Amino acid sequence: MTHVNAGQAAPEFSLKGIDGKIYSLEELRRKGPVLAAFFKISCPVCQFTFPFLQRLYERYGNDDVTFLGISQDDAKATAGFAKQYGIMFPIALDEKEKGYPASNGYGLTNVPTIFLIDGDGTVSISSMGFVKNDLEQVAAQLAERRKIAPAALFRANESVPANRPG
Repeated sequence: MTHVNAGQAAPEFSLKGIDGKIYSLEELRRKGPVLAAFFKISCPVCQFTFPFLQRLYERYGNDDVTFLGISQDDAKATAGFAKQYGIMFPIALDEKEKGYPASNGYGLTNVPTIFLIDGDGTVSISSMGFVKNDLEQVAAQLAERRKIAPAALFRANESVPANRPG
């Protein structure tokens, strides 16, 4: 569960990335929508979901849309996860030592939890676990923003369930 649902304001955060940069939601939103995806590297549903998020990033990530993974693990383990699953978008650390400030700010109880946050700070999509339809809605909204046709996120030869709880 999360305390932040579609239509509500997204809580601000500022987190250090595995690349050493600081990722502030307020600054990222100035460029446009932000897809924030919270995860743990040991979570099987996160491992299943993140390659699909990478596909979304490859199709819709650009200068005016930010994709940001938010890891609840340390930098070394998170970098290994990114490499193993081919994740090329930035990943920030929601550090245990600091009490998981972003995860707690969003009231998370499960991962993965994904938020599509509009430039004005309003959450347009809030999705917990793997929900095929929610990812298709993310693709549709990002395609509409770029004025392009949405590309198929799931391939015909893939067996993808409608959902997998986180």
